[in-house]
Amino acid sequence: MTRAFRPSSSSAKKPALVHLVCAAAIFSLLVFAIQSSLFTGTKKLDTNREEVQILSGFQSSVQQCVANRGLGLTAHVIDHCKLILKFPEGTNSTWYNAQFKIYEPLEYNYDICEAILLWEQYRNMTTVLTREYLDARPDGWLDYAAKRIAQLGAEKCYNHSLCEEHLNLILPAKPPFHPRQFKTCAVVGNSGDLLKTEFGEEIDGHDAVIRDNEAPVNEKYAKYVGVKRHFRLVVRGAARNMVTILNGSGKFIHIRSDEVLVIKSVTHKDFNTMIKSIPNPVYLFQGIVLRRGAKGTGMKSIELALSMCDIVDIYGFTVDPGYTEWTRYFSTPRKGHNPLQGRAYYQLLECLGVIRIHSPMRATRKQDWSDVPSRDMISRAHAAALRLKRGQAGQDGEELGQFGSCKVWGNAGPDGSGPISGSPDMSTVRKDSNYSKWEVMPFESLRKEAKDHYMQMQGVSLYKMDGNKLDDLVCVRHSLKSDV
Repeated sequence: MTRAFRPSSSSAKKPALVHLVCAAAIFSLLVFAIQSSLFTGTKKLDTNREEVQILSGFQSSVQQCVANRGLGLTAHVIDHCKLILKFPEGTNSTWYNAQFKIYEPLEYNYDICEAILLWEQYRNMTTVLTREYLDARPDGWLDYAAKRIAQLGAEKCYNHSLCEEHLNLILPAKPPFHPRQFKTCAVVGNSGDLLKTEFGEEIDGHDAVIRDNEAPVNEKYAKYVGVKRHFRLVVRGAARNMVTILNGSGKFIHIRSDEVLVIKSVTHKDFNTMIKSIPNPVYLFQGIVLRRGAKGTGMKSIELALSMCDIVDIYGFTVDPGYTEWTRYFSTPRKGHNPLQGRAYYQLLECLGVIRIHSPMRATRKQDWSDVPSRDMISRAHAAALRLKRGQAGQDGEELGQFGSCKVWGNAGPDGSGPISGSPDMSTVRKDSNYSKWEVMPFESLRKEAKDHYMQMQGVSLYKMDGNKLDDLVCVRHSLKSDV
């Protein structure tokens, strides 16, 4: 009888030992993974806690700034990002919204983290429509260009040559204006409040002055609004009167050819006819849509200024509580935008270090701006908000630095140049003028801060696409050489 084979006790123990070793190894890996996960989670939690702490401190500074400068407004902090700006009870809320059949509220909600990211980004951007933007943006010529041309007769630019003909008058090859190109800029609104204080000399003390639409510059208003005129943001309805406005009056007529016109929304037949007959540079605002509490041409003028200037002072924006009607310094009162909501948002921007407000109620007060958060504090808050945002979105993006929000990349022409704006049928007045000086400006003529910024950005121009999203920039590379 054959005896069945039975493994020895020593040979039976070997598989069991292997299983135990494997189990122990797996258990160790599991423990390590859990510990790593906990460590990473703790590290992330600690990082978030640090960002929240920085932003909470910044919120306190903003709250104190509003208390000192808000002329009745108060800031109520909700968390490290959100706050509410409130007008005093009893403020005369006379603005009636016919669409929703309600009067203006006396309080407004804002997200500080979102606002500081948006406006710090604006300091690095281009706000004039250029050929390189249309070339780089997906379907830029087919879809986007058509939106900027009135009376085209089509929703898309199926006829590329026709669309070019409409836009060439106002379409430079590359950005004519650089971030940090000017140190101080004055944005002058049209409010009747300007007649209450003689800000004229102070406004003229700025490196560049930006005005809106048909606001006159002449002897009659010189002591209130100054006489300097570098840029003017205009809407469609102002086209027919623009030649008269540009000509000025009296002794100020000699400065008419210096003013750059920036069309706010779309170009059309009236504008194109006017452009061909004047010596002034004319461009098209890029068309960024921001609905964050302040609207109209004045807000677009601030956006334009932020993209060119280190310091932006605003005048004539009716920012003080107690204002009950929409007046203009050169005409009778008219319907305008919601005054309370606009004033609250401008006050928020001042306490974020974006703008500096000048108004009749502050005219006799010393303006040292010491109660506005410092640039260092603003930079730290911006960095914290950016890290927090990227962490919440599951993005690292640190290696991309200032280009972390670039969704579309493009390249400028091989030599970084292209045709200047214009057309063959321009008048002799325009052909013989210096309207092209901005587009052929040598790099060496820029101020040091503008040159440094260009080098820091590695020769890349940032463009904001339409809408309120932060992460939708078009970025165009230029060659890093002197003749940009």
